[in-house]
Amino acid sequence: MPDVEYFWDPACPWSWVTSRWMVNVLVEQPMEVDWRFISLRMINEGKDYEQDFPEGHKRVHQRGLELLRVAAAVRAELGGDLVLPFYTAVGTRIHVEKDPTSLDGPAGIRAVLRDLRYPVDLAGAADSEEYDDVIRADSEDALERCGGNIGTPVISFLPPDGPSFFGPVISRAPKGREAVELWNAVCTLGTNEFFSELKRSTRGRPEFD
Repeated sequence: MPDVEYFWDPACPWSWVTSRWMVNVLVEQPMEVDWRFISLRMINEGKDYEQDFPEGHKRVHQRGLELLRVAAAVRAELGGDLVLPFYTAVGTRIHVEKDPTSLDGPAGIRAVLRDLRYPVDLAGAADSEEYDDVIRADSEDALERCGGNIGTPVISFLPPDGPSFFGPVISRAPKGREAVELWNAVCTLGTNEFFSELKRSTRGRPEFD
């Protein structure tokens, strides 16, 4: 079993920043991480996008689902170890290069897969519902572990029976010793059986560099 499960949606900027921190932690402190899926489109499918979200969010969340479908195909066909490089590639395109629409349609996704030297025909999964049950099961698992009413990312310690939580939501991904210090603090809180929530609404804008 992995040491940690990290549930992500490529559309979420906060999930992206936290994932980069997680990657930085792994450089300093190797662990086994399973990069699982949580779809913002699926967990919000009962909401009215016109009323509950800013303009354009429905397409943002749908794009996230399309890319998760391809990630699920990567996991099924190539193995879980190759999911993170795919997340890194599409996340860089979306959040760092600020070019999310380049991933709308098969050509852009095929280009990403080609650069990774993955089979380009996996891009076809974006427009297929073949892996939706897998993504929905992962999403429901993440929600159930946290008690619902959460977003992305979700981190689970010592899965499947260890504690899970939404976040941490951070605006910048620390590196080196700072990354490990934050990880140790999160572990201390996250694995305390009596800890439930620590939250504040003020936050800086996400930094993607």
